[in-house]
Amino acid sequence: MKGRMTLTQAVDEILDFLAAGTTAESIANFRPSEQAQARVRELIDRRGEGAITPSENEELEEYLRLEHLMIMAKARAQVRLRS
Repeated sequence: MKGRMTLTQAVDEILDFLAAGTTAESIANFRPSEQAQARVRELIDRRGEGAITPSENEELEEYLRLEHLMIMAKARAQVRLRS
């Protein structure tokens, strides 16, 4: 891995995806980068171990909000694809 993913980079990744133009299909198929997924796994593991700092916990909560937003977008995209 080329360094740790920052929250800003994760947000930029989603914004770049959206700014490039999307379709219901591309939204339904969107997957965060492996780097972003690894960072979230790391934070979840640290939280589970009770070794997460307050700033890391805040970072994890932001990732979870982004994930929720993408889940909602994917659900709407699936509805459009079925129409």
